[in-house]
Amino acid sequence: MAIEFTVFKGSSSGEITEAKTTLPELLSNQVLLEHTHSGVCGTDAHYVHTDMVLGHEGVGVARAIGSAVKGFKIGDRIGFGYVKGSCGECEQCKAGYGWHCEVDRHAFGMNDLDQGSFATHSVWPTNRLVKLPDAIASADAGPFMCAGQTVFVPLWRNKVKKGDRVGVIGIGGLGHLAIQFAAAWGCEVVVFSSSDSKKEEALGFGAKEFWNTNKMTGDGVGKLNHLIVTTSKIPDWSIYANLMAPFGHIYPLTIQFGTRFTFPYEVLVLKELSITGSCSSSMEEIRAMLDFVVTHNIRPTIVKFPMSVDGISDALKKLDAGEIRYRAVLEV
Repeated sequence: MAIEFTVFKGSSSGEITEAKTTLPELLSNQVLLEHTHSGVCGTDAHYVHTDMVLGHEGVGVARAIGSAVKGFKIGDRIGFGYVKGSCGECEQCKAGYGWHCEVDRHAFGMNDLDQGSFATHSVWPTNRLVKLPDAIASADAGPFMCAGQTVFVPLWRNKVKKGDRVGVIGIGGLGHLAIQFAAAWGCEVVVFSSSDSKKEEALGFGAKEFWNTNKMTGDGVGKLNHLIVTTSKIPDWSIYANLMAPFGHIYPLTIQFGTRFTFPYEVLVLKELSITGSCSSSMEEIRAMLDFVVTHNIRPTIVKFPMSVDGISDALKKLDAGEIRYRAVLEV
């Protein structure tokens, strides 16, 4: 039996439109989700002028499952993110990194353009779905499907440890979660922001120091073992390079189309620094993040909007104006 549901799309004019998607009956490895919530990510705004269904921080309830599905049952709360599927057989897939699939990568904005989390339902293969812990509310879960894993994974992979000094540039949808994760690890979190109005919130999230980047020269900051870059504005690397401790790690996490990366070469070599891009996660890493979230009671600060043309338009408008503190969530 065909499956029909409501979706919300971008358009050539940039207006959000409501439409219908019809899919054939479930394949053996697929799950039909009835959505309850979706996070709103800055990446969604990149596609508002494209005729495609928006959204990639999805949360829903399994309403039907394919005949070969294992590990999920009807009624489970399930989350999904940017990557929707891969071949499962190439070297990268076998290592768990479907984003780097060499054969058949499926991801937001690339294919499956008739589906997304800005919708009442969606259908996905199970290899990129995750069952959500009971301790995480559905409204809170969406932001972890993209923003959360974006900031968690580089710290996890690079074995951040208690006592490390972790810098976070920017307090927004990514930054406010990065502060909480690093603080829960037992790190000394140092926040850099252009807005003094966010200082008390940054300290409340667990930061130990706050520096206004409009006034900062770098004097007195102290050395950093890790630096998470969550802003869309390119940092002044001449300042931050000198703040890094030997063997320090820098993680640029936002997409800057067409921007060249320029860094003080001598400092990079002499301090033996590592600059590591990060934009993907394995299912093992996603589950580790969710366990960490539950153990340390980490929660996004969210603003709710209805899952409707007007609600989505309002959320994207406020996101573009920098008025969301700190993650917009659509609610069906």
